[in-house]
Amino acid sequence: MSALLRVEALQRSFSVNAGMFRARRLLHAVNGVDISVERGDVLGIVGESGCGKSTLARMLLGLTPPTAGHIFLEGQDIAALDRKAVARRIQPVFQDPYSSLNPRRTVASIVAFPLEVHAIGTRAQRRAQAIDMLERVGLPARYADLTPGQLSGGQRQRVAIARALVMKPEIVVCDEPTSALDVSVQAQILNLLLDLRQEFKLTYVFISHNLAVVEHIATKLAVMYLGRVVEFADTRTLFARPQHPYTQALLASVLTPDTSLGIPDTGLGLAFPDPLNPPAGCTFHPRCPRRFEGCDHTLPRLLASGGTQVACHLYSQPETTP
Repeated sequence: MSALLRVEALQRSFSVNAGMFRARRLLHAVNGVDISVERGDVLGIVGESGCGKSTLARMLLGLTPPTAGHIFLEGQDIAALDRKAVARRIQPVFQDPYSSLNPRRTVASIVAFPLEVHAIGTRAQRRAQAIDMLERVGLPARYADLTPGQLSGGQRQRVAIARALVMKPEIVVCDEPTSALDVSVQAQILNLLLDLRQEFKLTYVFISHNLAVVEHIATKLAVMYLGRVVEFADTRTLFARPQHPYTQALLASVLTPDTSLGIPDTGLGLAFPDPLNPPAGCTFHPRCPRRFEGCDHTLPRLLASGGTQVACHLYSQPETTP
């Protein structure tokens, strides 16, 4: 079965001001990502802040053009497709429900706006479709003429989900859709997304830094570090048998209700990697407790290992890279 969404050697670099009297430098936010998403999957993408998750999401949505590489939608390069045609099939749900909705529009007009942009139906038909979608995400018709300022954070995110689904897309890219919400509301939104996935036969790309959230919703998981995917597997396999030392450290960092265990020690130290000055070889090697000779000058490729794809010299013979 061919992938619904496939990414090949995807890169995105930004020119960054390094300071007064210093030359601008390149920041490689996404640096050679290869992933595929089958129809009906929920692909979770996790990693520390600054690892490139959100930049990858924006490229999938066509909001940020890649510096190099390709994104294929059912075998077609989206760079060659009409922007509106892509938007019909891929829609976003953003992180902050307080800034992603126009405060001057009513809820119904916000949800109907994609239909208006694509000139679908009459004004009355678009409003009817918007109200129907609001009811499907748990907001009765009486909310249609309210503004976002009259809604709670969870209600606003339901509006954002309704707006994403009103075009009946195949793929929804969710960029940290629950991180700005209370824990109890997070659970409601996650369960809603799972119900809507079944109802509309959706495929999700779910960006998050919360491992508990992705374990609950994702069917497959990609772990990113400094712009690269370092491990890719189905969710159960990855949580049961993490192979990359970085993935193992991420799972070890999860807090537990047992107060006697204290704060977890991941063994990664307090210093974060500098994306403007990534280390040679394996970019994780300065923080890796299992590094050995060769890690500091050769870049590991993403290779199959026991049902998982992992980019680590522990599971492959290092090959010198230019």
